[in-house]
Amino acid sequence: MTRNDALALDATDPLAALRDQFALPEGVIYLDGNSLGVLPRATPGRVQQVVQHEWGQGLIRSWNTAGWMALPQRIGDKIARLVGAGAGELVVADSTSVNLFKVLSAALTITRADAPQRKLILSERSNFPTDLYIAEALAKERGFELVLAEAEDLHARLDERTAVLMLTHVNYRSGRMHDMAALTQAAHRAGALTVWDLAHSAGAVPVDLQGAGADFAIGCGYKYLNGGPGAPAFVWAHPRHAERFWQPLAGWMGHAAPFEFTPGYRPAAGISRYLCGTPAVLSLAALECGVDTVLAAEPLGGMAALRAKSLALTRLFAERVQATCPALALASPADEARRGSQVCFAHPEIAYAAMQALIARGVIGDFRAPDILRFGFTPLYLRHVDAWDAAEQVREVLEREEWRRPEFNQRLAVT
Repeated sequence: MTRNDALALDATDPLAALRDQFALPEGVIYLDGNSLGVLPRATPGRVQQVVQHEWGQGLIRSWNTAGWMALPQRIGDKIARLVGAGAGELVVADSTSVNLFKVLSAALTITRADAPQRKLILSERSNFPTDLYIAEALAKERGFELVLAEAEDLHARLDERTAVLMLTHVNYRSGRMHDMAALTQAAHRAGALTVWDLAHSAGAVPVDLQGAGADFAIGCGYKYLNGGPGAPAFVWAHPRHAERFWQPLAGWMGHAAPFEFTPGYRPAAGISRYLCGTPAVLSLAALECGVDTVLAAEPLGGMAALRAKSLALTRLFAERVQATCPALALASPADEARRGSQVCFAHPEIAYAAMQALIARGVIGDFRAPDILRFGFTPLYLRHVDAWDAAEQVREVLEREEWRRPEFNQRLAVT
């Protein structure tokens, strides 16, 4: 493919107008939406409205008049449309780590009641570390054992001892995407529950929690949902589980009637019991703007159309880098059906410095230890010509050995 071919694809792209929703810096090709999404144009005005009018003028009255109390459920219903959940089944709250603690605790509680002989939490060895840390801590506290396996061995490791299969749908480091339905079915056949982390899936690839028969899920608001740095996360429990127990962080917002101010806890109905503390209104306002940018694709084919464009972008980029940069090894699945919306390359020595050189050129991806150059593709705002130009920049950095410059070899706090 030539650059003119890429421009021709952009000229006929049915999703091209979605790019106008975002404030994109000049001279930047942003390939890090899988770490932090781009600022939607609507967000500053919406947040300013909340600050100046709803907070500034409405003051505490806005909990009622501006609908602040309903934000976790209202935005939750919007996200539910992107992940195959029903209305009233998903809420926005806290962080992914906190929500994982809630749902994994719930899954272990169910297992202890239904099958106390099951003592293993099974996860992927390369799962995102915070998920493994939460699972390790809970396993120690609750008398379970965390067992790690390679992705290709997960089916074989499910047995009568497994309590919970805990996985991230799209691997943060490689972009490898699990078959959610197949693994959920395998877990259920073995008598285990499933907990899915959708941090690198929601807004990037089609997800069907109900269709897959999943048990629990969590996800991130600041990646492909474009909710802003530190945006609240979301939590989902299948309705068959939602009311079986108290979640462990029984805060007042998860109470059936928070303003009764009774000393005893009475959990709210359904997924609302997964709320804990007071909603972060400013962050929720920003997150809703981000979620709306993804929902804007619904009249144009929704997640299926976004997925088709994502595959075209990642295919173009991967093929050009492989053709022009033989020193880099493809670290993502070559089979694009098993790949999320990112492409990763590995080099044992220069990966970090090469990424810093690319960032200095305006091609922003990120580095994941020990050897991964990671490039995320958000089809809402990326063009085919961006993928083509980014691949050319990778080639130039390697050919000119810009990675040798001292400033690119000094490690920053955030990589």
